[in-house]
Amino acid sequence: MKVKFWGVRGTVPCPGPSTVKYGGNSACLELRVGSSNRIIVIDAGSGIRDLGNNLVQNDLPNGPLDIMLFLTHTHWDHIMGFPFFTPIYIPGTRMKVYGPVTFEDDPLDDVVGGQMKYRYFPVNVGELASEIDYIRLKENPSIDLGDGLTLKTKILNHSITVLGYRFEYNGKVFCTCYDCEPYRNLFITDPEHPEYDEAMAYEGGLVADEQNEILEQFFSGADLLIHDSQYTEREYRDKSGWGHSSIEHTVTAAARAGVKKLALFHHDPDRTDEQIDRLAEIYCEPGKFGDTEIFFARENMEINLTD
Repeated sequence: MKVKFWGVRGTVPCPGPSTVKYGGNSACLELRVGSSNRIIVIDAGSGIRDLGNNLVQNDLPNGPLDIMLFLTHTHWDHIMGFPFFTPIYIPGTRMKVYGPVTFEDDPLDDVVGGQMKYRYFPVNVGELASEIDYIRLKENPSIDLGDGLTLKTKILNHSITVLGYRFEYNGKVFCTCYDCEPYRNLFITDPEHPEYDEAMAYEGGLVADEQNEILEQFFSGADLLIHDSQYTEREYRDKSGWGHSSIEHTVTAAARAGVKKLALFHHDPDRTDEQIDRLAEIYCEPGKFGDTEIFFARENMEINLTD
């Protein structure tokens, strides 16, 4: 398995001189699997535009494109690049789009393709030349994707339904966990508060701890984990409930779970290259968090999990 980053930012694309090193595109990953170089894409943020152009230039000459696109969720920063993905306009392209949706009455094709209405975009989704199938996903302990590749999905803690993905192939494990934040006790825990209930506070703490442990089990032993780390712990104190994790939480959880490589991901759009470099000096020191190798994801970074 080989992974390449095409977009690493959260919330909104932020191109400019202060984001050149790490990149300003929103979330998009490319996963290549097996001797057939199978094409799997995770999320369709603005980074998918450059990925699509690369596929047309380097893969299309070898025959029609066959692509599996997995959406972690349908917030706009994770689907906004879909109308600009060149392969969907090319006859012969076959694509399967997998992902969750939050509202039961909204099929995935309406949520994703709804961007391509004339009021928003000059090309209607019904005019695309490619063949696209939409497959709705829920939490599932094992999905056989064929040729020895399996997938496990896990619901994450965010404001809408989000799935974490665990791909396993030939003894290697690749996981994504974003957008998400730690589970927390939703009950009042201050004994001095007039509405404090000791039993409820205790049970709420147990449930939060249990869910966080289940999530760590989901990415346990991963060869590569790409995890939401949009905030520092200090920033997170004012943004609890926004659906994103702190760097401190992420690195300690990954170390406990025996993750081999951890890519800190979904960078805040206001975070400059210089600021990320300073954070890297703090959190990416070898051995600081056990044996886990920690780094901040960058556009065009490639990781070969067979090495």
